[in-house]
Order: sequence, then structure tokens, then C-alpha cells
Amino acid sequence: MRDRCTATGTAVVLAVLLALCAARQAGGQERPTAGGEAPHRRAQAASLDGARLGVCRLKYGGGGDWYSDPSSLPNLLDEFERRTGVPAAASDRTIEPLSPELFECPFIYLTGHGNVAMSAEEHDRIREHLLAGGFLWADDNYGMDASFRREVARIFPGRELEPVPFGHPIYHCFYDLDGPPKIHEHDGKPPEGLGVFDGERLVLFYTYESDIGDGLEDADVHGDPAEVRELAVQMAVNILYYALTR
Repeated sequence: MRDRCTATGTAVVLAVLLALCAARQAGGQERPTAGGEAPHRRAQAASLDGARLGVCRLKYGGGGDWYSDPSSLPNLLDEFERRTGVPAAASDRTIEPLSPELFECPFIYLTGHGNVAMSAEEHDRIREHLLAGGFLWADDNYGMDASFRREVARIFPGRELEPVPFGHPIYHCFYDLDGPPKIHEHDGKPPEGLGVFDGERLVLFYTYESDIGDGLEDADVHGDPAEVRELAVQMAVNILYYALTR
């Protein structure tokens, strides 16, 4: 795997983008100074510093554990800053579909093991946000597939999740990847990257039979080998990079 961009070039591109469309997200945590010991990010507050890159975790209804893999997004933000040079928030922010702050979240993450359910009004809000420039990454944590596909069909009536070709920029915009990595076995099927497009822009990306979120968790949570966790980080960095530069 090779990095296709210099850290400096990436920082410039994203800094300009964030200056134009970053959310007005109040509060947040200062990150440790160089040489300082980083605190455990999971213990830090979820509020974001508006001057730093942030991501939002979607809190949906239906009883599914939308809160699963709590260390995954803080770790992604940490790795994204380290690898790209773009300042990132200490942790993710929880957002609900009908929250007034939804449109302040350019990047939304959804995961879980169980049922995903939203109201018709929530479907409309998510669709409006994605078509207005937002991006949703859904990562199946094993068990949400059937309900998530049902909700996608309601968010985008008449459209279906379609395979994202391996040549798509989401696999090559920062790291060169052959597709989603296989982090956990689940049903033993090959990992898939599926999506919904608005014209040429990918607005919703769904990683299935991959479980990237588990690979992003703290090393002692699942005991995954370092090389497997690295593939999860590279895929997640690509997803976030693609979403914020398209």
C-alpha cells in the first residue's frame, strides 16, 4: 500500500475545504502538545472544536446499538490527523436525524448489530442532507444488514445500493486499496463496498461483511493483528478523505 498524497498537500486541500464548509461545532477538547502524553480519547467529551475536523455518529431508532465500537471514531480522528496533518477533534459527536445540527455534520457514521429504524420525516431529512452535500458511511457491525437496506430503500425510493467499483476514488484517494478489507469473518462472505450515487458523487457508502469499525477499536478490544487493524485504518482514512474532498 502506498500513500498517494504528501501530508502537506493533503493538509492544504482539506484545510481549504474545512474553512469553506466546516460545521459551527461549539466546545471541544484541546489535543496534547507535541511530546505530551495523549489522554485516552474515549474518556474525552464528545463535543467538537469548530476549528478541527469532526465526524458525527448517527443515533437512530429501532433498538439497534448505534453506540457500538465507542473507540473507533476517536481512533480514526487521531489517525487521520497523524497521517494527513489536518487537525481533528478529540472525539465524535452524536447526532439524531431530526436534530437542528444535522446539516452541520458533513460526515455521518452509522453502525450497529441490530435493528435500524427511522420515521418518514427522518428519511426525508437524511435524504435532504445527503443530496445537499453530506455524506453517510454505514459500517455493518454484524446484524444490521437487512434493516439498513430497508431504510436505504425508504431514504432513496426507487434506488438500490449498488457495488462501488474497485477503481472508484474512495479506494485510491489517499491509499491504494483493492476494496474493503476483511476484518472479521461474520458469515464468511467476501467484503463489499456498496453505495448510493447522486450523479457521479457517492453520497452513501456501506461496508458489508467487513467490520471496519471493529478494526478501528483499541487494540485490546478484539485482539486483531496489527496488519489487519492497519487495513481498517487505511480504508477509513480513505472514506473520510473522499467524503471531505468531493
